[in-house]
Amino acid sequence: MLIEYIEAAMRRAKYQLLPNDEGFVGRIPGFRGLIGYARTLEACRDDLQGALQSWLLVKLRHGDTDLPVIEKMNLTRGKLPQKPRKKHAAQRAA
Repeated sequence: MLIEYIEAAMRRAKYQLLPNDEGFVGRIPGFRGLIGYARTLEACRDDLQGALQSWLLVKLRHGDTDLPVIEKMNLTRGKLPQKPRKKHAAQRAA
């Protein structure tokens, strides 16, 4: 489902040619703070997708629930609370 989510989000991407042949910038509506940049359009797409993947991993790791719903895909629906981590023997003894 994560791959489908990323592909669907990338289909929404908007790209802008920067002035003076400076390259391209790419953004995905609804993904605040996410941006890609490169000299060519294809490289900009790659940069944006890499940024999206990293952004999603950080958001999911922190349990953020404000991820955009894309084509009825909700990555935070039904998310269980994180269990506390077990302490190592050295930490328990302290």
